[in-house]
Amino acid sequence: MPSERSKAYTDAGVDINAGNALIARIKGAVDKTYIHGVHSDLGGFGGLFRPDLSDMADPVLVSSTDGVGTKLKLAFAFDKHDTVGIDLVAMSVNDILVLGAKPLFFLDYFAAGKLDLNCAEAVITGIAEGCRIAGCALLGGETAEMPDMYAGGEYDLAGFCVGIVDNDKIIDGHTIRVGDAIIGIASSGPHSNGYSLIRKLLDKSGLTANDPVPGSDKTVRETLLAPTRIYKDVVRSLIRDREIKGMAHITGGGLYDNIPRVLPGSVQAVIAFERWQIPPVFHWLKQEGKLTWPEMLQIFNCGIGYILIAPVEAAEDIVSRINAMDMPAWILGAIAQRKGEEEQVRIVF
Repeated sequence: MPSERSKAYTDAGVDINAGNALIARIKGAVDKTYIHGVHSDLGGFGGLFRPDLSDMADPVLVSSTDGVGTKLKLAFAFDKHDTVGIDLVAMSVNDILVLGAKPLFFLDYFAAGKLDLNCAEAVITGIAEGCRIAGCALLGGETAEMPDMYAGGEYDLAGFCVGIVDNDKIIDGHTIRVGDAIIGIASSGPHSNGYSLIRKLLDKSGLTANDPVPGSDKTVRETLLAPTRIYKDVVRSLIRDREIKGMAHITGGGLYDNIPRVLPGSVQAVIAFERWQIPPVFHWLKQEGKLTWPEMLQIFNCGIGYILIAPVEAAEDIVSRINAMDMPAWILGAIAQRKGEEEQVRIVF
């Protein structure tokens, strides 16, 4: 019997049968992510994907990898595991969208000291949901049970996404010019960045998971474990028929560090601080940490999860289209000439 053959490994702390049971539990959720091009089934040694290249003259693959970071610590503390999988997908998918890529497939890595089937199922079902939102296939993954590597009830996540873009449609910011408009799209909260500080400030505040965030009708649990917004639908829609010159996914380092990654060296992004609505969670974090707004904008997204740079004459229409997709967006400022070695992002307070 298989259970008898695996007894020695089970006695060492690794339950092979639990791993097989997990595959059976998640198969339905994974199957729902399968898009045209998938040529394999769950459980193989590798995932097979045949991309449709018929409408591409010079296809280029685009890839990105990331984790969820210490946001996982709150998932453990609050015993809520159904959203961090969406975070995992979002962090990589949003990165490749910046280049104009279409997401194709995603692979994940889930590791725990001891496999808790209910917890693992919630996490991986969340990953599948993130893939469904992103329109990419969950093509495969790895579930590792490693006794003594992780504390009881804890796990780690990593993943990567592969997408594709036609070479002449790569969006890399090289056409950005003085006068172009800077458009910000709302985040769903802190996303997956700044959580080492968030956890410290939460402990200091004395608030519990079920307490409301000051200034909000949502609880600490709902707010701090809200999944990272996936911008695939809005971005793919816009780049089909609007000129988007550059994009930035606002992650660790906030507006100050992420926008320059797409700017030519000769220009500067000038942003007016009062242009967008900052969610209550960031006001609370600022107050609890006795932080300044420049400090906040260096650490957190402060309500802006994604940046578009477009010709100024198209900006109002682009914002209207984003709003029509139930996503708040604002014209934040404009591209200006950079003087000498000054910073490439200037926020006017």
